[in-house]
Amino acid sequence: MKLDSVGVLINLRPIGERDSVARVFTADFGVMCGVMRGAQVARKNKPLVGQFGAVSWNARLDSQLGAFHWESDKNMAALLMARHETLGYMNSAFGLICALLPEREQYQVLYNETISLLENLAASDAHDAYLGWEVAFLRELGYALDLTFCSGCGTRDNLMYLSPRTGRAVCENCAAPYINKLYKLPLSLNVTGAFLERACAAQGIELPYARKILSSW
Repeated sequence: MKLDSVGVLINLRPIGERDSVARVFTADFGVMCGVMRGAQVARKNKPLVGQFGAVSWNARLDSQLGAFHWESDKNMAALLMARHETLGYMNSAFGLICALLPEREQYQVLYNETISLLENLAASDAHDAYLGWEVAFLRELGYALDLTFCSGCGTRDNLMYLSPRTGRAVCENCAAPYINKLYKLPLSLNVTGAFLERACAAQGIELPYARKILSSW
């Protein structure tokens, strides 16, 4: 069985002395996992997290781990490594994708959002770019945050809170009886982090470390 696509190398883990188990977030097949032969000892075309390129996955059976042939086109992490902040956002995004997305399910919208994030982190407000990506990621997980109108009365004014149960905005008047149970707007990484922790708990895992440390910044 052979699958071909393009994507971003989001994780490398050593296996043995020469090879690595890799995860690639692809345009056509979502997260793919396989072995990259000689990845640890390569001198030319060495695989690196953050590279974008063409990938071919081969296995005799669909259920096998399989092996990658990886052709890097560019290193999208190169500019991000100059700043601790942008590198942290990239690592957090990759950690969340690895932890929470099932393998070989297409996520075309989120894939495009991820490529856009990597292209824009160094050129724009990194915090806002990453926060927008997390909102898109939560939408793929089934947590579609809606900040356009009050879930209680429908008004678009004085939207001061967010319901942790529904992910919808609540105006100041409707929030009054429940104010201690609601998240305060504007949206922040602490708020999206709370939804991400819930998603991780539902799968019996912890929030990835790369995402945890963002809350301490």
